[in-house]
Amino acid sequence: MSDSLHYVCPHCHTTNRIARAQLGNQPSCGSCHQPLVTGEPVALDADSFARHTGRSQLPVVVDFWAPWCGPCRMMAPGFAQAAKTLAGQAQFAKLDTEAHPQTSAPFGIRSIPTMVVFKEGKELARISGALPPGEIVRWVQSVI
Repeated sequence: MSDSLHYVCPHCHTTNRIARAQLGNQPSCGSCHQPLVTGEPVALDADSFARHTGRSQLPVVVDFWAPWCGPCRMMAPGFAQAAKTLAGQAQFAKLDTEAHPQTSAPFGIRSIPTMVVFKEGKELARISGALPPGEIVRWVQSVI
């Protein structure tokens, strides 16, 4: 395991190389100087989705959701809580399938919410349905 990794900034979406040991020490982006590890889900669009899922060497957990989806809205606070719990271990992100259907289409998302774990451009696992925060954390930890 390398002692450094690529981590995509949640603010400006620039890829940063940081020492793995620094993930818990509030590293800042080399481009925008904002915190890299926020413990909050990142809202993605088509371009930032490709950057985060393709370039990050830390697992990226993407919640495919839509604003009209009741279970998606119910799960959102738990997803945010799981993001805080696993900050520095995985990056959490959300993709609005209604606003960005061309980005979600290649993944064959048939029901929402669906969470998919990506690492270096590869899908590691997926699960559909609203889950409470503890189950999200357990599922992600079992994958990463």
